Amino acid sequence: MWWGVAVEAPDPAALARFYFELLEWPIVHEQPGTTVIGTPGGSFLVFQQADEYRRPVWPPSPDDQRPMMHLDIQVGDLADAVAEALTLGAELAEHQPQENVRVLLDPAGHPFCLCRDDG
Repeated sequence: MWWGVAVEAPDPAALARFYFELLEWPIVHEQPGTTVIGTPGGSFLVFQQADEYRRPVWPPSPDDQRPMMHLDIQVGDLADAVAEALTLGAELAEHQPQENVRVLLDPAGHPFCLCRDDG
């Protein structure tokens, strides 16, 4: 059974709070170096301390830290969702490969995509 995803961060509590606000998933566990947010249905995002964290680069480029994964988040209104994410501390990536998707960087630099629900 799939449980969740672990995300490394230099400040896991701060990054968990960013995603708590963005996804509206409650913080379900917190201890030094680890913060977990989750859905009522039992899916989790774990944010773990990474002492020698290197911010990934988007789009990937040789000799830089590559993004190892990214989150795709479906939204109804792309412009509103982007505005909210920026207000929470995200950064809009320069490279935008698709019209119905916006690539953003979370406060630790992990790319994530807001994907418009075209039905």
